[in-house]
Amino acid sequence: MAIMNINSMMVLAFFAMTGILISSDHVARGQGCQGDLQGLITQCARFVQRAGPQKDPSQECCSVIKSVDIPCVCKYITGEIEAVVDMGKVVHVAASCGKPLDHGMKCGSYTVP
Repeated sequence: MAIMNINSMMVLAFFAMTGILISSDHVARGQGCQGDLQGLITQCARFVQRAGPQKDPSQECCSVIKSVDIPCVCKYITGEIEAVVDMGKVVHVAASCGKPLDHGMKCGSYTVP
């Protein structure tokens, strides 16, 4: 049963991250968010989901993070996304990849400490 719950959370996280892609892809065309948004989902989702411990991101995730306009994407993080994505982990991943978010910056409803 625990395995089923973990798998359910992974599927939910994937769909939430897909929501980021869809809204961010729309934004990217309309308002200038840049970078590999599909790669952000495929390479980084496992490092920012609520379930599980905080982990350092992979090199592949960091390569994507370096190409994405994170402050732009942060403007389009919804409550539904925040329900499955740990914003503290997002901040950790960005910092670990050499793109720290500014203190006081808003990412969705989360304020970077």
